[in-house]
Amino acid sequence: MKTILSIDPIRFPLTGIGRYTFELGRHLQQSTEISDLRFLSGFRFTADLPVPSNTSDGNHRLKRWVQKSDIARRLASFGLNTLKSRALRGHEDFLYHGPNYYLPQFGGRRVVTFHDLSPFRFPDCNEPQTIRILQNAMKQSARVADVIITDAEFNRQETASFFSWPLEKVHAVPLACSPEFAPRSESEIRETLAKYDLHAGGYSLFVGTIEPRKNLLVLLAAYSRLPDAVRRRWPLVLSGYKGWRNETIQQQIRDAELQGWARYLGFLPAQDLPLLYSGARLFTFPSKYEGFGLPILEAMASGVPVVCSNSSSLPEVAGDAALTCDPAAVEILTDHIYRGLEDEQWREQAIAKGFVQVSTFSWQRCAEKTLKAYEAALAV
Repeated sequence: MKTILSIDPIRFPLTGIGRYTFELGRHLQQSTEISDLRFLSGFRFTADLPVPSNTSDGNHRLKRWVQKSDIARRLASFGLNTLKSRALRGHEDFLYHGPNYYLPQFGGRRVVTFHDLSPFRFPDCNEPQTIRILQNAMKQSARVADVIITDAEFNRQETASFFSWPLEKVHAVPLACSPEFAPRSESEIRETLAKYDLHAGGYSLFVGTIEPRKNLLVLLAAYSRLPDAVRRRWPLVLSGYKGWRNETIQQQIRDAELQGWARYLGFLPAQDLPLLYSGARLFTFPSKYEGFGLPILEAMASGVPVVCSNSSSLPEVAGDAALTCDPAAVEILTDHIYRGLEDEQWREQAIAKGFVQVSTFSWQRCAEKTLKAYEAALAV
């Protein structure tokens, strides 16, 4: 099997899709079923996976500048797509995998990963120009792909229905969390937590993009209903890259910070994030809609109890190890957070169940199921 994997998502800021692409590429390198594996970055081939960066560079700054202009964005997208298709000429005996919604013009077999349908389900959660580009890219990819990969069974069913695809041509391939997410002793994390004026077991945690889809206004409302002593003992700490339409969310966070029960740390270095997880008393993730919900696994692997919503794919990821509720149920979310902080018996059970749940996911299994999807595409 000869395969080309696009590695464009492996860049700052490293999102869940970037992590997925990196881990998939790393494990495909170890596969004996692939005789020739090549990585395509932009319109150039590279033999090695890039190391995920913790800081922005010139490319990131250029991308942010381009995103401010609809015309510049369209020109850049057209130019890159043209160059990418040109780079793929002569490689028609390879299978091409686009891990981030997009497939270029290519004469060989094509596999695409649709992580979710948020551009269609939540079109108000990003810039209109970005949404249009994503919608068009997904429609085009669905027209030309031989196989579609999703992150969960929920998304598999949703994708097949939305694009009127045969269900057997859509493959659910669950993600996993990386080994650096693991329980750690207080002494192991003390120095890193001190950089952020935190201490082990002294805060609740949310990790994710600061945007409406993550349901942070409901999380902040639910947290504000906790007894004042509980909020101050275990303040809510939020970390993540600033997304679209977050002005109201940011204002609510600032108000909570002034009241002494919340902290926003921004986008943290990759080496600090696992330590922040392992130091948390509770992990909260009430998202309205997710393609998978990787932060839930990362928290469970770190030995931290989880409270999350029961929307989209999250029940598949959380299993019976988390307290879940409707994403709009503010009062129930408050009760769950309170129990997650105060109920020691439930906490012990949740931590044990979390370890069991995490063990059912691995990047090796992700790579193996991806190879099955490749085989299905080649058999078309």
